[in-house]
Amino acid sequence: MATEIQAGEPYLRTANIIKKFGDFTALNDVSIEIAEGEFVCFLGPSGCGKTTLLRAIAGLELQTHGRVEQAGRDISNLPPSERDFGIVFQSYALFPNLSVIRNVAYGLENRKLPKAEIETRVRELLELVGLTGQDDKYPAQLSGGQQQRVALARALATSPGLLLLDEPLSALDARVRVHLRHEIRDLQNRLGVTTIMVTHDQEEALTMADRIVVMNEGVIEQVGTPMEIYRHPATAFVADFIGKMNFADGAVTGKGRVQLGKVELACDTDDFAAGQAVQIAVRPEDIVARDVAAGDVNAFNAAVADLEFLGSSLRVGIAGPALGGQTLTADLSVNLMRELDLEPGHDITVRIPPERIALYAAGKA
Repeated sequence: MATEIQAGEPYLRTANIIKKFGDFTALNDVSIEIAEGEFVCFLGPSGCGKTTLLRAIAGLELQTHGRVEQAGRDISNLPPSERDFGIVFQSYALFPNLSVIRNVAYGLENRKLPKAEIETRVRELLELVGLTGQDDKYPAQLSGGQQQRVALARALATSPGLLLLDEPLSALDARVRVHLRHEIRDLQNRLGVTTIMVTHDQEEALTMADRIVVMNEGVIEQVGTPMEIYRHPATAFVADFIGKMNFADGAVTGKGRVQLGKVELACDTDDFAAGQAVQIAVRPEDIVARDVAAGDVNAFNAAVADLEFLGSSLRVGIAGPALGGQTLTADLSVNLMRELDLEPGHDITVRIPPERIALYAAGKA
């Protein structure tokens, strides 16, 4: 089904997708463009619409309104059998009565390819996913990770232009998940197949994706690279959903200045007017406690409220009159903890770099 696409055109495009289930709107005017060979993650909490969007792209759910285009072809109303994709489900969906080799060969047999060609292709795929020698085993004889590899090989068997992964790692234990996500990304890089993966696991998305589509309540909150999403969250929802984020109540006091408790901080206030109430957001790792002097920009004194040992780092709650009754969390190294002799109740001087502060409209976090 391969189709030549024009230079500069996206390989996959959804335009103004709306999907309703009765009175409930699962997708509300969703438009995205994905380049050929790109690995994109749909990320968001349960019920945000990410799986519904994947199923609309696959034709497993027909959209109420909008278009889906793949390689320059309108596939909006085509059945799944006429679309060019391979899919891996969360549940693997392997045939329990078929051996590994027959599971992988299933799509090729349906296309009535020559037996020798099927056998060659299947053995190539099993080698590709690290399952050489497992040909005659049945799914029940395999580990969860091995079953997922079989499902992946089956999805790739027909050389689809698009690979769809619906939370493929969520049923596996943590160590296997970490190992398999590196394998999947390496495999995708080698094959160059355009890939969309649905996940609610932010760590998976951050480590695997070229770009992340963050969704919430049927709409797209932000699209960007993992670094853009983490460092420059476009909305308070993204800031709160991706990683750990401090939110504190404040108010803009003037151009480039914001009040947090009794502390006035320098930061970018271009989108806000003087006197406007805001949510001040800063990541715990961006609060600096090493080599800080009282006169430094955005430096202030506080007290250690609590300590949480995280192994290589320490999560420190800082509070005190300067913060007006609010508490911030700072992630500091264990070595720095020893240097500063940090204990609950001890004073600490910290600094928040102006460029690491984000502001959002009050009440949005």
